Amino acid sequence: MKSVVVLIPCYNEENTITSVVNSFKEYLPCATIYVYDNGSTDDTVKVAKEAGAIVVSVQNRGKGNVVRKMFADINADIFVMVDGDSTYTAADAPRMVDLLISANVDMVVAVRNAKSENAYRSWHKIGNKFFNFILKVLFNSTYRDIFSGYRVFSRRFVKTFPVASGGFDIEAELSIHSLTLSIPFAEIESAYLERPANSNSKLQTFRDGFRILCSILRLLKETKPLLFFGAISLIAFILALIFVYPIIVAFFETGLVPRLPTVVLSSGLMMISFLSLTCGMILDSVSQARLEMKKLHYLMLTMD
Repeated sequence: MKSVVVLIPCYNEENTITSVVNSFKEYLPCATIYVYDNGSTDDTVKVAKEAGAIVVSVQNRGKGNVVRKMFADINADIFVMVDGDSTYTAADAPRMVDLLISANVDMVVAVRNAKSENAYRSWHKIGNKFFNFILKVLFNSTYRDIFSGYRVFSRRFVKTFPVASGGFDIEAELSIHSLTLSIPFAEIESAYLERPANSNSKLQTFRDGFRILCSILRLLKETKPLLFFGAISLIAFILALIFVYPIIVAFFETGLVPRLPTVVLSSGLMMISFLSLTCGMILDSVSQARLEMKKLHYLMLTMD
């Protein structure tokens, strides 16, 4: 029989963590439940222990740091990761675990299906659609909900995932990691509930949205450097042509080169364009070598 663990990263969730732990104890009775507390200032640790969870403290702030600690600490066959805010339903956990096994995939993502208008803040809806589109364009993603905090992983995924993110961009990194390594995954519709009245979201829409965008660009640079630096090269090349075009026209008409500073700027932009393209080509070879090493490491671990 496969061993199952439930991993719950949380911060200041004293009002919801008991119901989350109890519900997963009900629907996954054979699972061991861990609560990874990220320095809560309320009674989260106390009530989680009283509910029967194993509590581990993580001092480095940020969800990504918590996930890194969880994945490093725990050994199991199947990992269920869920937020501690009581917005996800534990009733879907058995289906997700069964799908992971039956479909022979390494990750199952719960696509959030909001059960009320207040479950999703309007800006979160817009941001989720925007970032899903960005991943579709940049990484050929088929994900419908890259920011879902409710996922089931195989041991092979967890032990070959090099966590680099420190905050709420961890979900985007999980998704991009599976896309770049062509790791099989599945999605399943799951009810997304409104936060209880006495519970507050830790996600700050614009600040964390900007951080997520920067994280996606960083991962694009590392996994697809030719695309990243090629885009910079193309932009610099086009700007150089725009600036130099009227000067070339004036030269053929008068035989003179007006606006010397503009000529220097155009020359600099052209140099940046070729240097960026060269960097992209070199780093792409390095990235491919790293990708092959990651794939070999991933393939070395069996699903059992």
